[in-house]
Amino acid sequence: MNDHVRDLASVRDATERLLTAVAKLDNQSVAEPSRLPGWSRGHVLAHLARNADALVNVLEGRPMYVSGDARDTDIERDAPRPLETQLTDLRESAARFQEAGAAPADWSRTVELRNGVTDTASRVPFRRWVEVELHHVDLGIGYELEDLPEEFVEREIAFLAARFHGHPEVPHTRVTDGTRAWSTGRDSGGGGPEGAAGAEGHREVTVSGPAPDLLGWLAGRRDGTTLRVDGGLLPALPPL
Repeated sequence: MNDHVRDLASVRDATERLLTAVAKLDNQSVAEPSRLPGWSRGHVLAHLARNADALVNVLEGRPMYVSGDARDTDIERDAPRPLETQLTDLRESAARFQEAGAAPADWSRTVELRNGVTDTASRVPFRRWVEVELHHVDLGIGYELEDLPEEFVEREIAFLAARFHGHPEVPHTRVTDGTRAWSTGRDSGGGGPEGAAGAEGHREVTVSGPAPDLLGWLAGRRDGTTLRVDGGLLPALPPL
């Protein structure tokens, strides 16, 4: 069971860490490239603000974004803004999200996100937590995967492993940090794409390493070269 109240508190804490770190920047550094291809730090900050409002839409029963084009246009429009404007927008949009999360609601209901993806309302605060934490890392301002809260790292690995579970292009894979283990990819019984069943379908690949490195690989933030792979090659993961 997802604890949306606890997750909302985690979102608030993560947002405060982000705001404190971003406040140390200046206008020039906000305009510099982030770690995300084609995006400046301003793009990342604009996305975070607009994502907060988009998730308010989700919680209140409206479409997450008017359209994919509108989402992209809003980010491009807001990316060049000066630091103080970015900070104000981040703070105010975060407050709107917290207000929407505090409203009485049926947290067991199903909500619709982007591209027809659905989830329970109770998991929306965790999804917002993911956005804030990973994009804080993407800014490239000294906050790394190793700095993420341990609970967050474990839950996001589990979330991403579940996301790739059953994917026909990902071999059956065991992911472990030496203490905990997760399963992802095709089922161990085979049944991958046509012609991929048989021995290849039954083979299990084991990917092991420190939890932050595992998360980095699953989330597309690291290439996985630091991880140990047994039973085959490091699986190529589809984009998120």
